[in-house]
Parts: sequence; structure tokens; C-alpha cells
Amino acid sequence: MIKYDQKIWQRDKASNLLPTKTTLVRSRTLVMIRWIAVIGQLVSLLTVYYALDFDFPILYCLLTVGLSATLNIFIFFRGGQNPNLSENEAGFYLSFDIIQLGLLIGLTGGLQNPFAILFLVPVMISATNLPIRSTIILSLLVILSVSMLSIFHRPLPWGNEILLLSNLYLVAIWVALVISTVVIAAYAARISVEGSNMAKALQASQMALAREQRLSAIGALAAAAAHQLGTPLGTIAVASKELVRDLPIESHANKDAQLIRDEVVRCREILNQLSVSETEEDTIYSRIQATDLIEAAASPHLRQGKNFIIHDKTADNKLKLLIPRRAEIMHSLGNILENALYFAKTSVTAEIEWQEKKLIIEILDDGPGFSPNVLMRLGEPYISTRGQDNGHGLGLFIAKNLIERTGGDIDFKNNPLVGAKVRVLWPVNVIESLTATSV
Repeated sequence: MIKYDQKIWQRDKASNLLPTKTTLVRSRTLVMIRWIAVIGQLVSLLTVYYALDFDFPILYCLLTVGLSATLNIFIFFRGGQNPNLSENEAGFYLSFDIIQLGLLIGLTGGLQNPFAILFLVPVMISATNLPIRSTIILSLLVILSVSMLSIFHRPLPWGNEILLLSNLYLVAIWVALVISTVVIAAYAARISVEGSNMAKALQASQMALAREQRLSAIGALAAAAAHQLGTPLGTIAVASKELVRDLPIESHANKDAQLIRDEVVRCREILNQLSVSETEEDTIYSRIQATDLIEAAASPHLRQGKNFIIHDKTADNKLKLLIPRRAEIMHSLGNILENALYFAKTSVTAEIEWQEKKLIIEILDDGPGFSPNVLMRLGEPYISTRGQDNGHGLGLFIAKNLIERTGGDIDFKNNPLVGAKVRVLWPVNVIESLTATSV
């Protein structure tokens, strides 16, 4: 039996699936957004102070805007060496934006200022680009700033008299900003995480398919090499036969020549298993029986102490077709069988049934089955049926996508008595079309 080795998945996780400290926030993008904010703040301040004749500390406000412009210049010159900001850098810059906006809003009426809604912008940027930890910290900073502004702020004069809003109204604004911060941050972070997981899972799926294609290519190269080696081995066989005939029977040279002849025969037998005619190659390497396909897909994942049984339930041979040995089919079935063999207590059974219009493959094990919370989400990326140290939740996701890519369908269930059951279905016309394109 061959034990399953998880080093490949561990390597993939270490090289591709773990998040790095560098974020997707580009310094140039952050600089552009901040310049837009600086220009908007300047236009608003100057318009309200000079055009609307509002009396507020314009000098302090301009100084606050100047701090943001100064930081922007610093990021601009520093961003040339590091175009992507790290998590700490992006978190620091967004925290500065929150504090700067808090000072500016505090000098211009506090929560009475309608521009207080801009507190949501840094949280949105963080939720869609930074880890959840940074988003939580920035959200708490926004809530703290809004809470402070509800108490400490300069009143904003509305014309010749100061308009005093009801305390209940200010509390309502505070509640609205806090709830908006939490809801928008949570929603945007969830969407961002799901999108990132989907992208990583698709990348892993492409890598797995590429490995299967490389294995198929190696098989084709082996067959080609077998054809090429046939001629020199034939020459050696002829020469060794002549040496055996011409040399004295009792001499050591004659025995060596016989050994060479016997080894050449052995090599040719091995090559005959790889080297076949074009018609035979199409049958053996491109199209095989369903039972052989299942056996080939399961062979890398067989385990000591666990039986693997293949049961063909179709009695009518006229219904049976040859299945194309495509990388997508081999890898998808291999992932399903590997998962079943991992959880099975004693045995796994693969049942094959050909019907007039479809092929059904059911893989059953006598393990604990799928837990209800996992069963509802099987086929999604990073939904693992194993412990955290034994899997990454991508095997069944990859299998589902590859099967659907070849025109099939997959269904996950639990057996009524014990174990899990995975049902794979391909329409016969799909198998025929796949077979035609694989020749």
C-alpha cells in the first residue's frame, strides 16, 4: 500500500496560501486618495469661511490639512522604493487619516458637521485590503473619535446665531456612525476575505491541474522514449546473439554475452509495456475503462489496513464506454478517494453504474461521515473536513470545480447507517464528446 504524503500541500501552503506582510494597498493609490481629500478639505474650508461667512478657527484647520499634505509628500517620495505598503504602514497612515479628520471635524462643529460621514472611508479601505486585525483596530479608533467628538468640539456658527441641535439628535448621529462603521467594516471584510479565498483556491486548483498535466506529459514522453530505444536494443540483441554463437560455450565471454542477451530481452519486455502502436496508445493512454480509471486515481492514496473495493454494477457491456484519461478527471477523483481513504475505518467502496444516458460513480466509506455544518458548505474553498493540521479545505473544492469543468455533477451525502457517500455523475453524451476531443 502507498501512504499519502502531504508534503506537496504543505509546500503549496507555505509558498502560496499563507498571507504575507505586504498588503494590496499601493502607496501611489493612497497618495492619490489623500490628495483628493486634501483638495476637498481646502475647498470646503475656504468656501465655508469666506463665501458663507462662518466663523471658525481657519488657521488651525489649515494647519491640520497641512499635516496631511506633508505626510502625503513623505509617502510619495518613499513609495518609489516600496510600491506596496506593509500592514503596519497602511494601518498607521489610515490611523493618521482618522485622527486628522477627527481634529478637523472637532474644530468645525463636531458631529453637527455633515462631513463626519467621511470617518467611514478609512474603515472601508482597511476592510477591503488589510487583515481583520487592522480593520478592528481602525474601527475602534473611529468609534473612539466619534465618541470624543460628541463631547468635545467647537460649535459651528450658523450665520449670526449658533444653531444648537438637540442632544437626542447628536446621540442619534453618534449611534448611526458607530453602527455604520461596524456594519460596513464587517460586510466589506467578509466580501474581501471570500474573494481572496476564492482567488487562492482557484490558484491551488490550477496548480493541481498543472501537476496532473505534467504527469500525463511524462507518460507520453516515456512512450516516445520506449519507441526510440527499441532500435538500439534490437542492434544489441543481434550482436549478443552473434557473440553467443561465435564464442566458445564454456568461456566467460560467452556467459557474459548470454547475460547481455537475457537483459536485452528483459529490457524489451519492459519497453513493450510502454511502447505501443498508435491505435493501442489511444486506447490505453487516452481512453480506459471506468474501473481502471478509478484504480489509477486511487493508487497514490491507498493506505495500510484499509481495503479499497471497486464494484461495477453494470451487467450490459454494450452500455460501457471508454473514459478519457484527462487530468481534470484523474485529479478530481483522486481528491475524493484520498478524502474517503483518510476517514474510512476499514474500507472504501467505489461503485460504478452505467445507464443509458449517464455514468454514476459513488464512493462510499465506513468513516464518521460529514458533520452537518460542514455538509452544507462542502465544495466551497477552505471548508475542511479534517483537523487544521491535516488539510486545507481545498481538495473537495478542487474536485467539484474540475468535475463541473468537464460537464459532470457531484453530490455529497451521508449514508443512512454509517460513513459518507460522494456521488459523481457524467452524462453519456458528455463522455463521448470528451473522448472525441482527447483522441
